[in-house]
Amino acid sequence: MNRVKVLQAWLWCVSLWSCWLSHAIPLDCKDETGSLIQCTSISQEKLLDRVIQHAELIYRVSEESCTLFEDMFVPYPLHALRNQGGTVCHTKPFPIPGSKTEIQQISDKWLLHSVLMLVQSWMEPLIYLQTTLNRYDDAPDALLNKTKWVSDKLLSLEQGVVVLIRKMLDEGILTPSVFEHTLTPYDEPSPEIPESVLRDYNLLICFKKDAHKMETFLKLLKCRQSNKLSCLSY
Repeated sequence: MNRVKVLQAWLWCVSLWSCWLSHAIPLDCKDETGSLIQCTSISQEKLLDRVIQHAELIYRVSEESCTLFEDMFVPYPLHALRNQGGTVCHTKPFPIPGSKTEIQQISDKWLLHSVLMLVQSWMEPLIYLQTTLNRYDDAPDALLNKTKWVSDKLLSLEQGVVVLIRKMLDEGILTPSVFEHTLTPYDEPSPEIPESVLRDYNLLICFKKDAHKMETFLKLLKCRQSNKLSCLSY
């Protein structure tokens, strides 16, 4: 009965999600030849707005995916892991600011490179997540579709950030090979939940947190471009 209620609620969320996506401005930078010319022709201000909108949607959908997975597969006593996921995230060792004080102190250059680091570090884990979720007997289509959508849009976000770095900083970019990583297992698997489910849950928690960081860094950058005095809330 609980799962029926969850699925009914998520049918409504899927329709709302489709509405959000239909109003999203596309951020497909590459043309048929693989060139980023489609984004380089956009003004810096408009490109930053599109990148921010993309990051907002990615975070929103990641939050929905995490909640849906949690409601479907994770016993309620383990929901507290949401607040503990950051301790085992594969991006934890990255030189990315965590506190508000650190975020306010870093340069525009490092804000952009931090976003790029996070985006590139999640390419492979999200592909892995798509593969493993397809093996679940009762994974709802909404969850599978959201995971694939996020994976696709993360690539578009990477393209937009690359062009922003070139436009704003007039320099090259960090390469994906810098961000080699491995999926981090839990040290103490719970007897109430299979280790594979716990690992996937942790991935979703960690991605949601990092997606929020991407959105925050980009909005802070936008704020600095307009009025630095009002940016202390980020």
